[in-house]
Amino acid sequence: MGQIHIVTDSTSDLTKEELTKHQIHVVPLAIQIDNETYTDGVDIMPEEFLHKMANAKALPKSSQPAPGVFKQLYDDLGKNGDQIISIHMTGSMSGTVDSARQAAEMSDSDVTVIDSRFIAMGLGVQVREAVRLRDAGATVEEIVKRLDEVRANTHLYVIVDTLDNLVKGGRIGKGKAFIGSLLNIKVIANLEGGGYNPVGKVRSHKQVVNHLFKQYEQDTAGKTVKMVSISHADGMKNLGQPLSDKINATGFTNIEVQFTSPVISTHTGPGAIGFIYFSE
Repeated sequence: MGQIHIVTDSTSDLTKEELTKHQIHVVPLAIQIDNETYTDGVDIMPEEFLHKMANAKALPKSSQPAPGVFKQLYDDLGKNGDQIISIHMTGSMSGTVDSARQAAEMSDSDVTVIDSRFIAMGLGVQVREAVRLRDAGATVEEIVKRLDEVRANTHLYVIVDTLDNLVKGGRIGKGKAFIGSLLNIKVIANLEGGGYNPVGKVRSHKQVVNHLFKQYEQDTAGKTVKMVSISHADGMKNLGQPLSDKINATGFTNIEVQFTSPVISTHTGPGAIGFIYFSE
């Protein structure tokens, strides 16, 4: 029996050390800032990107890898009959998973493409579980079934500190943004089903933290918490750290904190956080 290779994209928020250790293959997205194009995680890093975005003439744009990039990798990994599981960010925010599917159809390799329905560590936790099962000798079918379970037990909330990028990206109307800015409203949204779904509005950072913590307690009651992550775009001071403190007080202290991918920061703008947890 051949090997199973795991492929993902550059929005998983997994560290380079973890990716290398577990032989996870990454196909990066690209970022255009004014007239310059950068490769996510290769020649532009998250903190550097925020600085460039703040000084850019227009909102940066992300672009998915071309199907040909995926096909080349799939052909190489599967040339000896090995199987491939390719897990990617939600299709509602990027065409990356569609490019992967097109490549899988063109390649002679045995490729299974999965839409994680998430971003950041919502994607990362599925990649981790695929690696764990692969190393334990599971089949592709067993891994795919297990990832459905992981996905169903994962929650991801996005909180932006400014509505500017959502307006520029066409995800919210200018009128709503103007009113929201006047009232200092913070929009809380989740990624249930893979799409951006506003679920609450509050007027302060403290209220955001209290809302998220209450939701976390409800969702994890009677379950074992297996992963908590905060991915942020320079949003730890006002949101990430106070939320971490509340969760630490419950006894779960292994909270992972990452500076999120430029691809995600383009959508959220500075000061945002993604709050992700997985429990069963």
